[in-house]
Amino acid sequence: MEVKIGVRDVPREIVLESDSTPDNVVAAVESAVASGTLLRLTDEKGKLTVVPGGLIAYVEIGAAETRRVGFGTL
Repeated sequence: MEVKIGVRDVPREIVLESDSTPDNVVAAVESAVASGTLLRLTDEKGKLTVVPGGLIAYVEIGAAETRRVGFGTL
């Protein structure tokens, strides 16, 4: 699923594809924002993204996207 993170005072958002469930991402974001700690998310290729919880402006969690092959989907 696609996760977009907006960071305060930064014009670009952070976009990553995650294997986590939406509930796990929401729980991690809530915890980081509430406690002011770091939000740590790993994408599907294993790359770690770390964002300070106090600087998170918004988080968009998208649905899992199916792979497109030709004119159909898998």
